[in-house]
Amino acid sequence: MKAVILAGGEGTRLRPLTLRLPKPTAPVADRPLLRHQLDLLGRAGVHEIVFSLAYQPERIQAVFGDGSAFGKKIHYAVEETPLGTGGAVKNAEPHLDSTTVVFNGDILIDVDLERVVADHKRLKAAATIVLTPVENPSAYGLVETDADGRVKRFTEKPKDPSQITTNNINAGIYILESATLDLMPRGVNYSIERGFFPSLLARGDFVRAHVHRGYWIDIGTPEKYLQVHRDILSRRFPVELDGAPHGDGGWIHPEARVDAAARLQAPFYIGRGCVIGAEAVIGRGTVLVENVRVAGGAKISDSVLWSGCAVEQQAEIDGALLANNVKVGIHAVVRPGAVIGEGSIVSDYSRTS
Repeated sequence: MKAVILAGGEGTRLRPLTLRLPKPTAPVADRPLLRHQLDLLGRAGVHEIVFSLAYQPERIQAVFGDGSAFGKKIHYAVEETPLGTGGAVKNAEPHLDSTTVVFNGDILIDVDLERVVADHKRLKAAATIVLTPVENPSAYGLVETDADGRVKRFTEKPKDPSQITTNNINAGIYILESATLDLMPRGVNYSIERGFFPSLLARGDFVRAHVHRGYWIDIGTPEKYLQVHRDILSRRFPVELDGAPHGDGGWIHPEARVDAAARLQAPFYIGRGCVIGAEAVIGRGTVLVENVRVAGGAKISDSVLWSGCAVEQQAEIDGALLANNVKVGIHAVVRPGAVIGEGSIVSDYSRTS
């Protein structure tokens, strides 16, 4: 069994964070986004994966290589032109055999994937789609099933409340038998959701649903990206962070240096190579990815700072996202909702709106 991770998007909704860094390599806590998916696949016994790429593929390959550093074997299928979700899977077909797990590259989920695959095989399904219930189904395409979990139909974002017959939506994980891939045309833009699955249903194939009622998030926006870090720190989305537990719910990497006079308010994460000065405040919900320098008297809360950021004396950051190598000057104030791109400088005494 192998997997395909669909990671060809440009991450436009996350800009400016993704202007210079492709979203699959964006840090989520202490590791690149796709490492979380590799970890989940590994727990299900899947160790050979195809990355389907289009945007800045060389930068993704530079991070993940052949996969051996992560105990995996990684292949790359690079699109010359956009192929859509189905076209991307078809493009990866030369690397596939038998049963294939397909993952959208911008979701995080705690599903029991081993169980999903086992049920798929036991019930001899042609395809299985993982669903998740949401509070506002009108914002998503819906998937209607019968009492036995058989998929009946797909409904695009409903415009009329009377069209809402379920609150289950596509969670972005599919288990496919290789024989179904003959429905996907090669070399053209083709959708799994709007083309492939309806075609399977039309020819009478057994398409089953697995409804996942645990954690699920699409991290495609700054708000959701910040939220997933809150969820990791609160253990709502369980991740074994690369650091030693500190106090009541905080983590500090062994290679970080934290002054004894710094004030730490759990939960937080202080990553490899970070340096925290005296009287600095690392508040609730703060994630310092790595090599972040926080000077004495600075205050950070509910924010994610990427590698190489520097926060000077008495600066304040709250509810913000800072990409690599951002400099925040003395007494500067970065307010909630700020998303600051790589290499930017917030000069001394400046305030974001």
